[in-house]
This record gives sequence, structure tokens and C-alpha cells, in this order.
Amino acid sequence: MRSKDLTTLIYITSGDKCLFIRKTREGDLNYAKYLGIGGHFESGESPEDCIIRELGEETGLTMDDLDLFSFRGLVTFVNDTYGNEYMHVFTAELKNKEKELSSCDEGELVWVSMDKINALPIWEGDKKMFDLLFKGEKSFFTLKLTYTGDKLLDSSSCIYM
Repeated sequence: MRSKDLTTLIYITSGDKCLFIRKTREGDLNYAKYLGIGGHFESGESPEDCIIRELGEETGLTMDDLDLFSFRGLVTFVNDTYGNEYMHVFTAELKNKEKELSSCDEGELVWVSMDKINALPIWEGDKKMFDLLFKGEKSFFTLKLTYTGDKLLDSSSCIYM
């Protein structure tokens, strides 16, 4: 497994909103899609090291700005066009709702109402992940999403108490 296959994502909430980045880099497989904050592991990083670094790079936030930081799941993304990816998914709440975010060269940071997140331009499998993250108990989960190009072919999940 190469480190480019390992990624992290964090979904930060503030009240009834969730922070997303709308990707704006031409040629990016996620171009124009809304994603959580995160990115690829660098050599020697743990999932926590990676998400803390990415959080600072993309938003200017630190762990001191967050409450209820939690490792929530592992998503296996299988795609015949883009390759495989193993996404380590975290959640947290923003402590200070007035905290200003830095600008991000990878896209636009946007707060979105929780009741509108499934209507965003997102990967179809993200809706399944959002159900596991935001509905029901705050359990740890695994989720496998199999795609051909941008089309979701299959998904399966396990929830761990």
C-alpha cells in the first residue's frame, strides 16, 4: 500500500452546520465536489498526525479549536478509474463559532446546513457515510464503496460498538 492511497477526512460541525471544502482545482478527481477537510498521508504520519496537519493547512484551525474530536470510521473507496483509497474519517465540533478560517488554495471553505448536505455535489457514497456519521449513535464504522468512474456500483458497511 502506498501512502498516496491513505487519506484522512474530518467533518467539523458548528450548531446545525458542517464545514466543507468545495474543490476548485482543475483536473482534480473531486473538482466541484464538496468534501470534508483532509488529504493524503505524508511518510511516517499516523491518521491523527495527517488530519491535524491537513486541518491547519486547509483551515488554519488547530486541535485547541475543536471539541469532541473522534476517529469515527474507515472508508474503503474502490474505483476502476481513480484507484483505491483508504479514508480515515474523523468528526469534531468547533468550540468558537466566531473563529475565522484561513483561505485555502485547494478550494472554497463553506458552512452548509446539515439538512442540505445530501443535496450538494458529492460522491454518491458520501450520502451513506453521512448517515453513519450523523444519524443514530456515534459508533465506529467501516464502509466499502465500489465505483466505476463516478457511478456507485455497490456499498457495504459494518458498525462497531
